[in-house]
Amino acid sequence: MKIKKNIVLMYIIAFLQGMVFYGAVATLYRQAAGLNMFQITLIESISLAISVAMELPWGILADKIGYRNTMIVCNILYLFSKIVFWRADGFDMFLIERILLGITIAGLSGVDSSILYLSAGKADAQKVFGIYDSLGTAGLMSAAGIYSLFLYGNYRKAAFFTLVTYAFAAGISLFLKEVKEEMPSQRDSPVQEFGAIVKDMMHRKELLLFVVGIALFSECHQTITVFLSQLQYVKCGMTDSSIGWVYILMTGAGLLGSRSASFCSRYGRRKSGVILLMSGIASCLILAVTENPFFSVLAIVSLRISCSLFMPLSKVMENQFITYSNRATALSINAVLMDGVAIGTNLVFGRSADKSLSLAFIIAAVFCIAALGLFCYTAAKKKIS
Repeated sequence: MKIKKNIVLMYIIAFLQGMVFYGAVATLYRQAAGLNMFQITLIESISLAISVAMELPWGILADKIGYRNTMIVCNILYLFSKIVFWRADGFDMFLIERILLGITIAGLSGVDSSILYLSAGKADAQKVFGIYDSLGTAGLMSAAGIYSLFLYGNYRKAAFFTLVTYAFAAGISLFLKEVKEEMPSQRDSPVQEFGAIVKDMMHRKELLLFVVGIALFSECHQTITVFLSQLQYVKCGMTDSSIGWVYILMTGAGLLGSRSASFCSRYGRRKSGVILLMSGIASCLILAVTENPFFSVLAIVSLRISCSLFMPLSKVMENQFITYSNRATALSINAVLMDGVAIGTNLVFGRSADKSLSLAFIIAAVFCIAALGLFCYTAAKKKIS
């Protein structure tokens, strides 16, 4: 069942929710509102913990009320979080905003990809995932450009325009069409269904190892491009202005995710995954040994491109692993495992970066090597070509 209307609407939603006008100054925004770095990271940790706790209940609820209704509710909560962020001043308000965001992210996890996968069909799913991710990146780039040209220094106005775009996204989600198939009336309770899926998944070693591998690579990319990259730029002696331009360049590199399907079509899924993961390893190793700004930027942009091309492939493979009718519940279980990995890697990166930035990059390379090994093992077991 291919529903082009859903695909188009999800594309628009991705672009609008990518338009975070304060994205380039998110930390400065919070500091100007009275938060210090410890409070910022503490709030992030609490938000992630809430997201982990809510993943499974949301997955079960989504399979009960439908993916469309879940998307609507979550986008409304998303809008509320942006309203709170717009007016937030001090620790308590920013904590409330992040609690709302943690609940929202948990609700959307698995639901957005399920809507896209079931609307696009197996043959076109990877291409659709790539475009979807790229449009979110395009929204972020557009917002960054508008901020630099018209909103520079006005944090509150940037937050206000962000909530406006999220309001439009929430409204557009009302026009989505449900794609979840109705299930027979004689069904187990949600707890029994969840327990049965968990029990079955615990015996599917290939799936679990694949999810861990995805999480390791994804978190290395996330930590390096969002946090460690800025420390590396300063280490290389780059100015604030040049860091800002590099931010736009790095964000723009994510648009290449739309080419994931054609890239994999050329090399095959297994070979493509190996190439991209090895590129990630090389990027981390370069960052560990260089203080040259050119090579640092090159490595970080390369890592961004590798992950952008890899994630649509991983989403398709993950969805193909799912054989349950309650797809959102199964994907939420995967997300809990990935979030658990993220909590661990964040602690490791934080401690190692305090000691040595190069050490953090070496550890990232080790994580990427582990991800490569897990990917190759899974691909071989599942006979993925």
